[in-house]
Amino acid sequence: MKLDKVQISNFRNLDSLSFTPNRNLNVFIGENGSGKSSILEALHYLGFARSFRTSKHKNVIQSGKDNFTVYCSGQEKELTSSHKLGISRHRDDSCVVNINGVKSKKASDLVSCLPIQIFTPQSSDLLLGAPKLRRRFIDWLLFHVEQNFNLESNVFMKSLKQLNALYKNNTNSNLGTENYWAELFCNQGSKISKKREELLEIGLIPMINSTLADFLPEFSFEISYYRGWEKELTLEQSLRKNLMRDMRNGFVSAGPHKADIKIKIKGVNAHELLSRGQLRMLVASMQLAQTLYLQSKTNRPSIFLLDDIGAELDEDKRKVFISKLANSDTQLFVTAIDINQLEFIENYNDKTVFHVEHGHVKEEI
Repeated sequence: MKLDKVQISNFRNLDSLSFTPNRNLNVFIGENGSGKSSILEALHYLGFARSFRTSKHKNVIQSGKDNFTVYCSGQEKELTSSHKLGISRHRDDSCVVNINGVKSKKASDLVSCLPIQIFTPQSSDLLLGAPKLRRRFIDWLLFHVEQNFNLESNVFMKSLKQLNALYKNNTNSNLGTENYWAELFCNQGSKISKKREELLEIGLIPMINSTLADFLPEFSFEISYYRGWEKELTLEQSLRKNLMRDMRNGFVSAGPHKADIKIKIKGVNAHELLSRGQLRMLVASMQLAQTLYLQSKTNRPSIFLLDDIGAELDEDKRKVFISKLANSDTQLFVTAIDINQLEFIENYNDKTVFHVEHGHVKEEI
């Protein structure tokens, strides 16, 4: 879905903001602290129901206010009926989403409507951070292309939680894989792992390698998926093999919850060889591949947020990144301190430039 109207209220320094986005390229220019990153943060809530800058929702609510609201309307394709979506977060952490006039407390109902991605100064954490960030990278795509993946993932995580509790509290060894939660863990875990592996090996890894040719052509990357347990064993066999040790430790040590994406250059972990700038380019190529894969599988345009891109990529790479995203029918929201950081967008006819100052937005004429 592409947005044609956005309204934000009581969100950081944005009192009551309304603007009409371009269906293709939107550029927000403003000094640090002007509110341009807060606009992207508010849009991020529509796609994730959370911030990319803080884990506490109350931190983004304006002082003296009980809640913030982000509302948007848009269309899947030209000339189709408009969809109206919104989210409100309150100081007690409660959440209310609104989808075409129907209210819900399930954030996932809203998130499934809007595939949103973001590239920020912290995006290199995808490679430098914990494996859960790379699992989240895979699962975001599966959530949007596999209809039942969210349900399967929730069931798996429930079985893992229950199994960990049993391991922690049980002192005998008769738990085995015949236990209900162990059986559910193995069944759901095997399904999830198979879907992750197929998505990566068949579709996403070839696309990542293709995009890397534009970002880091001087390197040859080896990208592989580690499923989280021994290659030669089934998940049930692995669970049984590790049972005694896991019960002593009080948690399941192997399974899809330990999966990871391995990226190497000549056998060495990429993050040990690449500079910070090169790591950002690697992440950019991975996210670009996500967008292209999503478009190829669902024919749905995604929304891409690029925060402070001038600080993250050099001019040539900015041009490549934005050009390829624009060509994929993605609706882009880009922030920069100075328009000169994006001189090449003068070649784009279908764009809107907004100037942001003290939480207010003015469209350039």
